[in-house]
Amino acid sequence: MAETHTILLVDDEPLILMDLEMAAEDRSLDYLSAPSVERALALIETGDPAIDLAVLDFTLLHGTDCLPIARRLQQMGIPFIVHSGDLDRSEKGLGDLDAVLVQKPAHSDKVIAAALVEMKASGNRPRPLAAS
Repeated sequence: MAETHTILLVDDEPLILMDLEMAAEDRSLDYLSAPSVERALALIETGDPAIDLAVLDFTLLHGTDCLPIARRLQQMGIPFIVHSGDLDRSEKGLGDLDAVLVQKPAHSDKVIAAALVEMKASGNRPRPLAAS
């Protein structure tokens, strides 16, 4: 039986988020969606289901950015890509992320494919166990 992966999709634009969800479904991925930093971090910390990979928009609601999410994913060893129209904002920390960058607009299937390539490239290594 094929292993199922769960992808975290973070974008504050509902239509883009919906397109990413459909592309994830087309690739038989389970998905969790979040329009904000707070919601994304809550989903990550819940750990049920465990997240295997993520797609992050750089600029989110209320002028926030994905950096807190990216840092948490890095701490947990979860691969991610950044899908954004703000890729030139390296002064805000984007340049510090060790992440594949996919410029908006991009076809949602291309975005999901890039995330899957990143997951495979990372070796999909086991994440550290949470402290008891």
